[in-house]
Amino acid sequence: MATTAAAPELEPSRQAASPPPWPGFYYGYWILGGAFLAQLISVGMMTSIVGAFVGPMTKDLGWENSQFFFATGISRFATAGMGLFVGTYLDRWGVRRFQLAGGIVMALGLFLAGSVTELWQWWIVRGLLFTAGAAMVGNLVVNVTMSKWWVTKRGRMIGFSSMGVSFAGVIFPTIAVFLIHHFGWENAWRLLAVLSLAILVPVALIMRRQPEDYGWLPDGLSDDDDGDETSPQSQQRAAVRADFENSFTRREALRTKALYLIVLAFGVGGVGIQVSLVQMLPFLQDESFSDSTGALLVAVMSASALVCKPFWGWTTDHWAPNRGASVAFLMAGAGMAAVVFFASNGWLIPLLLAFVLLGWGFGGQIPLQETIWGSYFGRRYIGEVRSVAMPLALFIGAGSPVLVGYYKDVVGNYIGIFFGVAGCWLLAAFIVTFVTPPPRPERVPPETTTVTNPPAPG
Repeated sequence: MATTAAAPELEPSRQAASPPPWPGFYYGYWILGGAFLAQLISVGMMTSIVGAFVGPMTKDLGWENSQFFFATGISRFATAGMGLFVGTYLDRWGVRRFQLAGGIVMALGLFLAGSVTELWQWWIVRGLLFTAGAAMVGNLVVNVTMSKWWVTKRGRMIGFSSMGVSFAGVIFPTIAVFLIHHFGWENAWRLLAVLSLAILVPVALIMRRQPEDYGWLPDGLSDDDDGDETSPQSQQRAAVRADFENSFTRREALRTKALYLIVLAFGVGGVGIQVSLVQMLPFLQDESFSDSTGALLVAVMSASALVCKPFWGWTTDHWAPNRGASVAFLMAGAGMAAVVFFASNGWLIPLLLAFVLLGWGFGGQIPLQETIWGSYFGRRYIGEVRSVAMPLALFIGAGSPVLVGYYKDVVGNYIGIFFGVAGCWLLAAFIVTFVTPPPRPERVPPETTTVTNPPAPG
């Protein structure tokens, strides 16, 4: 085992500009609620509603599918760049200021989307503005924050908070279809901008960086030592300390095999999520299902992903998370293949069941992945570690929406490329079986004084 220089002791500040409300109630539950709503809006506006706009916008503006989805490819690269910036400073600055800025930027992008007339305008608004806002609001910032507030209950709590991702798929396709049909696609974008801002600003105001800023421990644990090292409270406190003290720095994490295997597995698996959330509705419309039936089937898929997340989170607290991830990938791959087969034959009832299987499979990917990152690399530098890991994973699937759209333009249907997406999930199931916890680095004791984080109210 290689010996490295001591990591800087980033001891958390115990000063806060304003203490959270309800001192007798563990504030981690407020963080959980805020994370749910933030992911509901960020995923809803970035992915869940997009499929409803493909037909109306391409028809009115004379675009090809691949041209429309090129903006999604741009957004993957933009998300990677934003992830490097946000993750680097998230551990130090906290979540609140990022979410306030992100909510405003996202709402601006949504509002401007209702005024686009040229393709380059759409690429800028969807590829850059939407993305910049979502990167400061959603997945990365909330799951890093959740990993700091929860340790021994991390899996199940991230499972609950990530239900917002799937709930977005349940409600927003139907909302988008309704708004487009009654107000036109231009005004639909503007109404969604108002909705997102009305939710994201209050959410940002309740979010906090980490419990140690207020003299608390994660999981709502007490600092009081009961003197019994075998008691559940003592064991949980020991786990919380170990999670902090054994954390990997970004440089140390980059030297581990586990980081690259996690990135590869979830990057390949993420191709399927992106395609399912963005291009499933156009696929169903292409297979002669009505807008309302397609929206209903997508809602069933998302509802299945919604209800399964606490289960997958629970498994990570009791089983090796890479095993659960492998099972989830297999279910998603089988579900996608079944969806394509049954949809192309017009078999509605089997198709409905296939969507349940697909949703149950890919619904586990967020809680499983986020728990793996927190459990394998610790919470102290988790923002920095995720800031380099997330861009690598995004680059793997950056071209998938464009490739799928191009395939549709050339071949005339989605069938072959969707079977290829199913194959990506099966490949991810194989890769993730090789992911194991990395050995803790041995460090040279520091010769300098402790470096402290600056006070961060967010």
